Amino acid sequence: MLLGEGSTSETLSSSQVSDLLQRALEPLALAGKRVLVIIPDGTRSAPIPLFFRLLNEQLYSRVAQLDYLIALGTHPPLSEAAITALVGFSAEERAQSYPGLRIFNHQWDRPEMLHTLSTLSAEEVDQLTEGLLREEIVVSLNRRILDYDQLIICGPVFPHEVAGFSGGAKYLFPGIAGPDIINTTHWLGALVTSLHTIGVKDTPVRRLLHRAAALVPRPLLVLALVMQGQDLHGLYIGDYQQAFEAAADLSARLNIVTHPHPYQLVLAVAAPLYPDLWTGAKAMYKTEPIVADGGEVIIYAPKITEFSYTHGPLIERVGYHVRDYFLKQPERFRTIPGTIKAHSTHVKGTGSYDATTGRELPRIQVTLATGIDAERCRRVNLGYRDPQSIDPEAWKGQEHKGILVVEHAGEVLHRLQHS
Repeated sequence: MLLGEGSTSETLSSSQVSDLLQRALEPLALAGKRVLVIIPDGTRSAPIPLFFRLLNEQLYSRVAQLDYLIALGTHPPLSEAAITALVGFSAEERAQSYPGLRIFNHQWDRPEMLHTLSTLSAEEVDQLTEGLLREEIVVSLNRRILDYDQLIICGPVFPHEVAGFSGGAKYLFPGIAGPDIINTTHWLGALVTSLHTIGVKDTPVRRLLHRAAALVPRPLLVLALVMQGQDLHGLYIGDYQQAFEAAADLSARLNIVTHPHPYQLVLAVAAPLYPDLWTGAKAMYKTEPIVADGGEVIIYAPKITEFSYTHGPLIERVGYHVRDYFLKQPERFRTIPGTIKAHSTHVKGTGSYDATTGRELPRIQVTLATGIDAERCRRVNLGYRDPQSIDPEAWKGQEHKGILVVEHAGEVLHRLQHS
């Protein structure tokens, strides 16, 4: 059963959210059971403090154990200060108000913390991906899920470069998953390309995520939030498919902006919630569709100083390249994880590669105006602009010249009207 409310013009009040939660949770008969809530980290805009408080109000005194698991994927673990900011309660406040409640970071790179659910056959993967991939996938999740009677996913749904839209089962894979399915799903998204995936509800990656979610051996309830900026416009509660689809439909109306023509230059001012280029590159992904062939997108984020706090050395070794750079040199990059190759080609954008001449022809130029210096940008095959030379305010109002400034870039998808 799907419960939910959503609107493009109205926001949900805390009382509306509380009522929806009560109606969804009551039939589950969770008294005396153990419940694990899976939540995003700080790189997603969502009123997690509100949901933390309301879920605790409705569950903490009824259940035998209530805990939270942060769906980091391969993002760095959150410090206690970051967890406090995420849920709105300090460790001391949590201990006083909710004794025994725990909040865990996902640990994707520790095999002992993972549990293998199953292995998808190469034949099934081939069918799910329409022939794009034909290989076995080991489906593993954080083994903590086995300690609970009920799993609840709570997180927002936005246009996304790998899966089409974030949310739903994506908080399992890659959110709390092991490396095999993380690498495979990311590389699958890269094969399709971000340009042809982002903002699409039904994608090969999403089909793979839903198939993997069917293997989870615990009841699963999804709270799919729909945001516009910091405002909660929708909440859909149900299974991982129904809740996701309803939220994605509303999110498309709220978080996809269309333009009548492409721009030669887009200044994408990255939202401040992104700590590194691994996450901050969303500023490029969500403006790439409106950049003209031969044009340029500048990721403006002076506070970003690293390519990735988790994968930095590998990224600096590989650099940023178009998809065919990897496809036409498979042996050279055979040992590079799919997640790294996917991030590389997502950032560089679409283009072509001539293996005979070694010439790479990206469709657009991607330039960093960040705290990463010119030499490091050059080494990884990206352009550089001194961020101090850019005043975003001075660039505004030049759309007639083919220049567009996108504020808070990274959550709203910009695409052309005919696409």
